[in-house]
Amino acid sequence: MKIKFLKAGNGDSIWISYTDEEGNSRNILIDGGVSETYFDPKLNRYGDLYTTIQEIKSRKEKIDLLILSHIDNDHIEGLLQWFEMDEQAHMLVEKVWFNSGKAIAGFYKEEMNDDLKFYLRKKSVETGVPEALIFEDYLFKHKLWDKKLVVQGDTLDLGGCVIKVLTPTHDQLKKLLKEYKNKTKDPIYTGAKISDWSLDLKKLILAEERPDFKFRQDNSVKNGSSISCIIEYKERKFLFLADSHPKAVIKALIGEGYTKTNPLKVDFFQIAHHGSKANNNRKLLEIVRTNNYVISTDSSTHHHPHKSLLGRIIAVNQSATLHFNYDRVRKGVFTKNDFEDYKEFKTRLISEYDGL
Repeated sequence: MKIKFLKAGNGDSIWISYTDEEGNSRNILIDGGVSETYFDPKLNRYGDLYTTIQEIKSRKEKIDLLILSHIDNDHIEGLLQWFEMDEQAHMLVEKVWFNSGKAIAGFYKEEMNDDLKFYLRKKSVETGVPEALIFEDYLFKHKLWDKKLVVQGDTLDLGGCVIKVLTPTHDQLKKLLKEYKNKTKDPIYTGAKISDWSLDLKKLILAEERPDFKFRQDNSVKNGSSISCIIEYKERKFLFLADSHPKAVIKALIGEGYTKTNPLKVDFFQIAHHGSKANNNRKLLEIVRTNNYVISTDSSTHHHPHKSLLGRIIAVNQSATLHFNYDRVRKGVFTKNDFEDYKEFKTRLISEYDGL
């Protein structure tokens, strides 16, 4: 198995390629990043997603599963750019996981109030993000999607690669449907107003050890609707969290039998929401055991990753290796004092998983 963390701007795009139990080559694509992940018109330059697609085509393979974790632009736009520029894009995709507004509304229609049922009859339920409607229309046009919701507890075995869905829950999807109807914008608490990179790790870690410290979870409904999962392949496990909320992920892991004393052991942990302090609490970090933490972002928006979150990781595991897919983030986030105060943690530039 090879896992590539594409340069996707401030977003996510992950390509997983592996050989199945019968010796066939398989591909999973999780998200598409920002539009420049496929093509940047300003620079007239193709990006990592284009290169990935071309490599899959050259091998005469398919994308066996395309996962759109949720509808934020930094996860969907690269896919739309691909669809727009490549007339044969639909021929490459075998199966899609996507929780659309219309699919959610259809699934819960017997539970909705009269006001919302009126919206359903008039077919005016909106996703809240125009890009998601374009994505949905493309899937319908090319018959790529079975319209089934993907929720906590679902599993899929793709030739020995097993995907176990942790989130979203039904409650999170119902909340998302209300957002579509209300047409409201998500709050951006998860993005700091100013960067905390200049602060020393020690100061940030000590601040969270104070008895009055309180964790504030991300309250973005769209982020909470993220498809997060454990992927298992040949007795190895990998954790992919998209932009999910930690409390829901923790509850799902506890349901699987994992605790602080019996943690989920993974080869790597893709940190939620590009290293946001509001999507990764200490309890989550303690229930997952690994030395490898992957953070996908170029830090172009919201000052991700939050250094306070990186401090949280190091406080839990001083031997942590923090993997970044942009070198300027890896080199810019820590100070000289950080490496003197905490000598065991490491940083690494990652493009492809290679056993770490």
